[in-house]
Amino acid sequence: MSATPTRTRLYADGHVVAEDFPIAETSARLRARPGTVAWIDLLDPHETDLQALAEDFGLHPLAVEDALHAHERPKLDRYDGHLFMNVYAVRFHHEGTSVVADKIEISAFVTDRALITVHKVPGDVEALVARWDADTGLGAAGGLNFLVYGLLDTVVDSQQTAARAIDEAMDAAEDSLLEAGGAPRAVRHYGFALRKALSYLRRAVAPMPDVVRRTVQADIGQADIGQAGSAHADGAHAADRLRPYYRDVEDHAQQAAELVEHSLTRINELLDADLAEQSNVLNEVTRKLAAWAAIIAVPTALTGYFGQNLPYPGYERPWGFVLSTALIVISAGGLYGFLKKRGWL
Repeated sequence: MSATPTRTRLYADGHVVAEDFPIAETSARLRARPGTVAWIDLLDPHETDLQALAEDFGLHPLAVEDALHAHERPKLDRYDGHLFMNVYAVRFHHEGTSVVADKIEISAFVTDRALITVHKVPGDVEALVARWDADTGLGAAGGLNFLVYGLLDTVVDSQQTAARAIDEAMDAAEDSLLEAGGAPRAVRHYGFALRKALSYLRRAVAPMPDVVRRTVQADIGQADIGQAGSAHADGAHAADRLRPYYRDVEDHAQQAAELVEHSLTRINELLDADLAEQSNVLNEVTRKLAAWAAIIAVPTALTGYFGQNLPYPGYERPWGFVLSTALIVISAGGLYGFLKKRGWL
C-alpha cells in the first residue's frame, strides 16, 4: 500500500479489539476471528490503494471508479457481494456577512464483514468514531449494520445542523430585507450568499431520505451481500434491532431536506420582497419627479404664451402683469393641491 492516510479498526461485540493495523492484515484478522467486523478509512487514496482492497474484498470496478472520482451524486448502488454508498457530510459557517458552506464527500463500500470509507477531502473522522464509541451495547447487537447506521447518523446530523444554522442566519437578515425603503446593499449580498449556500447544500441533502430508506431495504449483513446460514440469521436479527434507529435517521434526513427547501423558498421570498420594496421606492421617486415636472410645465407654458411678441389682454399694462402672475400662481397651486390629494407628492 502507498502512504495514503488511513484508519483501521476491528470490532467484536461492539468493542474495538484492534486499531490502526496495516490494511493488508484486515482480511487475515477477519478470518482469524469469525465474529468480528472491520472498518477501513482512506483519505484521498491512489488508484493502486483501492485496487488492492478491491482484490481482497471483491469490490466492483465501477464502484471503485466512483470512489476515486469527486462530485458523485448521493446514492446507494447494489453490486454482487457488496453495496456502494456515496453521501456528503456538510458544514456551514457565517460571520457577519461572510458565508461559508462545505461538503465532505464520503464513499463507502459495505461488504459482508467490512465497512470501507473513502474521503475525497479531510473530514471530521473523530465525530464518526465518537458516534460508534458512544453506544457499544447497540454495536454489539448490530455488528456491521451498526457501523453503517453510525455513518449515516453522523452524516445526517451534520446536514440537519447546517440546515438549522442557515435558517437561524436568515432571521438576522429578515428584518433588514423587509424594512421600508429596501435593505442596504451588504444585507442583499448576504441574502444572495445564503441562497447560494442553500442551493449548494440542497444537492447533498435532498437525496438522503431515499438513500437511508434504500439502505434499510438492503438488509446489510444478510445473504444479499454474501452471508448465509447462521450468519444470515444474525444479520436479520441485527437489521430488525436497528430498524427503528434507521427510521429515526430517515426522519432526521427528511426534516433536513424539508428545512433546506423551506429556507430556500423563504430567502427567495425575502429577496423578492426587498426587490418589490426597491421598485416601490423607485416608483415613488419617479411619480414625484413627474408631478413636479407637471407643476413646472404650467407656469412655463403661461410665461411662454405671455412672453410672445403679440398683444394680449393687459399688454404693456401693470394689471396685465398682475393677471399673468395670478394665473401662474393659481394654476400651479391648483395642480399642486390636486397631486397632493392623490398622494403623488
